[in-house]
Amino acid sequence: MANAGGAVNAAAKRAALIVQGGWDGHEPRRVSKLFRQVLEREGFAVTVSGRLESLEDAALLSRIDLLVPIWTMGKIGRDQVEGVSEAVAAGTGVAGCHGGMCDAFRDSTLWQFITGGNWVAHPGGDGTEYTVNVRASSSGITDGIRDFTVRSEQYYLHVDPAVEVLATTRFPVADGPHAANGAVDMPVVWAKRWGAGRVFYNSLGHHADVIAAPAPLELMRRGFLWAAGGR
Repeated sequence: MANAGGAVNAAAKRAALIVQGGWDGHEPRRVSKLFRQVLEREGFAVTVSGRLESLEDAALLSRIDLLVPIWTMGKIGRDQVEGVSEAVAAGTGVAGCHGGMCDAFRDSTLWQFITGGNWVAHPGGDGTEYTVNVRASSSGITDGIRDFTVRSEQYYLHVDPAVEVLATTRFPVADGPHAANGAVDMPVVWAKRWGAGRVFYNSLGHHADVIAAPAPLELMRRGFLWAAGGR
């Protein structure tokens, strides 16, 4: 398991780009507004874009400290994803949640490689009650956060074995063919590296109110700060 490394520290003025759009069912505008408020309280200058073409702006991506994707089930162009890869490898952080990051571009294996995983199922659908088990982290992201319960989609993901797992959930809760494999602990929150850049993901957030709950939102706040610290 890779060591995500680095402490979580509040910082002076930094820049973040939120790129929001895609499937409306994940409430990208509401999540974008919530994340913008969190980032601005932490002193970030935040730009919000509703166009994937923003990812083609190499100068912009090189200037920002943090990219926050909130874009479910879209299609990303080759130049766009390669531009993100180069920017993150050079030190730009990336952090996001739920389908807005790890169900963003199903046909882009490079995007999945950068972000550390991709969604494949949510047995039981929305309204499934499950526990999130929080782990200690090398970065301090999870310090003082206890296990908590949510009622939402429980994401089953295919996950990069290089990530540092910060929280898990136990499958199966809902029955299905997957249950024949027995109990597994699926990553919910993780951190990883992409070159000099830091990557943070939280699978919670099917709707804005889920990620706005105290523990999930605190994890996001700390994840934003950690990922932006790569420079």
